[in-house]
Amino acid sequence: MPDTSKQYNDVIETCKALFTNKMKDYGSAWRILRLPSLTDQIFIKAQRIRGLQQNKQRKVNEGEVSEFIGIINYSVMALIQLEKGVVEQPDLSLEEAIDLYDEKIAITKQLMLDKNHDYGEAWRDMRVSSLTDLILQKLLRVKQIEDNQGITLVSEGIDANYQDMINYAVFALIHLNQKE
Repeated sequence: MPDTSKQYNDVIETCKALFTNKMKDYGSAWRILRLPSLTDQIFIKAQRIRGLQQNKQRKVNEGEVSEFIGIINYSVMALIQLEKGVVEQPDLSLEEAIDLYDEKIAITKQLMLDKNHDYGEAWRDMRVSSLTDLILQKLLRVKQIEDNQGITLVSEGIDANYQDMINYAVFALIHLNQKE
C-alpha cells in the first residue's frame, strides 16, 4: 500500500514552496482578503478544474495541477484568516506566515489521517473529477454559511470545510502525480 503520509507531505512541500515564494514576492498582502473573497478565489480555481475536465480544448496552457495547488494554498490562507481575522495592511513576516501555514497543515493532515483510518483510504478508488465535485460542493456549503453570517444549525463550521478542501485537493494531486 502506498505511504499516504509521505505522498501527502510531498504534495504539501510543493504547495508550501509556492506559498513561500509568493510571500517573498508579495509579502502578506493576502491578509487584507475577507473570507468570502478567499472562498471566491477557491471557487474560481475549482470551476476552472471542472471546465478543464469537461472541455476538450484548452486556451490557457495551465492544467489542473496548478489549480489544485492554488486551492490548497488559498484554503490555508482562509484558515489563517479565520484564526487571526482580516487586517487593513499586511502584517505577517515570512517566518510568521510559514509557521501558521505549517500549523494549519499539521492539523489538517491529522484530520486526514484520522478519516483515512476510518474510511480505509476510499479516496484511492475515487476519480479526480469526483474529488473536484466534492470541493465544489464544500465551496457551495461555505458560501451558504457565509451568507448566513456563520450561523449553522447542525453543520460543521467553515474551518472543517476548508480542511476537507485541502485534503481533497491533496488526494487529487496524489492521483495526478501517479499518472505522470
